[in-house]
Amino acid sequence: MADGVRARVSRALPMMTALAIRLPNWLGDTVMAEPAVRALRRAHPQARVLLAGPWATLLGGQGLADTLVTYPRAWLGRLAAADVVRRFAPDTAVLLPNSVESALAAWYWGARRRIGFDAGGRGLALTDALALPEPRPHQIDEYLMLAERCEARADDTEPALAPPPPEAAERVEARALLAGVGARDGRRTVGVHLGAAYGPAKTWPAERVAELCRLLDTVGARAVLLGTAGEAAAAAAIAAEAPAATLAGRDRPALLPSLLTELDVLVSGDTGVAHLATALGTPVVTLFGPTDPARSAPRGRAVALTHPVPCAPCFYRVCPIEHPCLRGLPAKRVRDAVLALLESEQ
Repeated sequence: MADGVRARVSRALPMMTALAIRLPNWLGDTVMAEPAVRALRRAHPQARVLLAGPWATLLGGQGLADTLVTYPRAWLGRLAAADVVRRFAPDTAVLLPNSVESALAAWYWGARRRIGFDAGGRGLALTDALALPEPRPHQIDEYLMLAERCEARADDTEPALAPPPPEAAERVEARALLAGVGARDGRRTVGVHLGAAYGPAKTWPAERVAELCRLLDTVGARAVLLGTAGEAAAAAAIAAEAPAATLAGRDRPALLPSLLTELDVLVSGDTGVAHLATALGTPVVTLFGPTDPARSAPRGRAVALTHPVPCAPCFYRVCPIEHPCLRGLPAKRVRDAVLALLESEQ
């Protein structure tokens, strides 16, 4: 069905009363979806709004939804979650992931209007199938294209999340963790996130991280290494040879927003943690290698650094050569970007 015909059919539908938004599967993409979710909520204040996705709870307490459904990655869990959304009885579903599964799930939910990009051969399962734009815009703007199909436009395209209040238990715990590793001694605290779920091609080499920690120490800042339990050994090795504390493996998803809020600056690869920190108001230096900052750089108080090489962006998860894009990014350049952000806060 042509787009013009689809638009006429959509306008003939009754007023939206229940909206289900299928959030992306990844942390960073969920944060980048916040402006679109906010625009939809504002444009349809009469509608009940449900958010479904693996990171749905991240958007809780932000005034964006009436119902949150954690949509697991495992199929058995997804079937149970789909039944929860079906009982919500949405009349409209906005599908941010481009998967066939999300389109079929929206049909199962009973949504009469199903809005998404015509990707992966799923167009027949959608009532409003938008062509993927070429060239692809920033991910935030791409999500906003779907919101606009529901007459929703963003007043601000920077993701914004209210941080946990200072007296919240998680904030108290985060401050205690930082103090316990000597990071609350009057110096500025710079978090350095080591890992990336995408793959090792997004990670900065350990020797560069160690050099950055030494450079930060010379200007009176304290580096705190962050990461999952899988990065704990690498973090410990860096901390053994450079002036840095490590909390790798000691945080958890529920604590992460509070921990990021307590930092003065975060240094990270192109990861969801970088997007979350920026949305919470923590300045971020993001290091880009195999991916394209034009598509996914955090918006807000953030600096995106690249080291231009002919093969980037390649979007490989594992670099097949010597990782020149990130290996060639010097620690001094990152240190200078951190200092510029710190000075802008004064």
